[in-house]
Amino acid sequence: MTGGAPVVVLDEIDSTNAEARRRAEAGETGPLWLLGLRQTAGRGRRGRAWETGAGNLAATYLFRTDKPPAEAAQVSFVAALAVADMLGQYAPAKLVSLKWPNDPLLGGLKVSGILVESGASPTGGLWIAVGIGVNLARKPIDAERPATAIATYRDSPPPSPIEALEVLSGAFDRWSRTWTTLGFPAIADAWTARAHGLGEACVARLGTETVEGVAEGLDGDGALRLRLADGQVRRITAGDVFFGGA
Repeated sequence: MTGGAPVVVLDEIDSTNAEARRRAEAGETGPLWLLGLRQTAGRGRRGRAWETGAGNLAATYLFRTDKPPAEAAQVSFVAALAVADMLGQYAPAKLVSLKWPNDPLLGGLKVSGILVESGASPTGGLWIAVGIGVNLARKPIDAERPATAIATYRDSPPPSPIEALEVLSGAFDRWSRTWTTLGFPAIADAWTARAHGLGEACVARLGTETVEGVAEGLDGDGALRLRLADGQVRRITAGDVFFGGA
């Protein structure tokens, strides 16, 4: 058991999110953590491959909710805060930051990825799969953007995936309770306090469109407010945002 939810440890799996989908569509409602010690076909956002690597964390939290889809999607910010707390346990907390929409950074470099997927639950409502990958022992060999790992910032060995999940799940539970009791504004405030790049120029890549501006912060629904050169504010609800090298 981890953080009150059962943990299923899988020696080898194609993707913990794919396994969560299979279980959800078969009627599993969770809450449940799936931990893959070896992931052969990990995925990131927009269908990108996610290289897990030996000794790194690949886990998915599966649960069912009655929240409408747009509200349920706010769980990505909950997950980002949980990862930030976990990173602060094993590396200098001052080096931890969060880049919109849900990229935890360590020393300004990508150290983790979060992928939230959902679907109609056979029991009603939605199933939600929160996939979380964290570079504990090593960074990817072929990363799209500059990356790092927790081990880079430690003199002692990094935590094992099982140990890291114990800490992560406890943090996830705490932030989930905050979300439930105080609503998304409390989550948005906590996220903003750790935000990377607010007030800085950035480039947002939105499919076929590229937008440049200054990141001002979160809207009430989690969208990024981007101040354009002409003074207008553009709400970014999906896409990739880049600040210099991150």
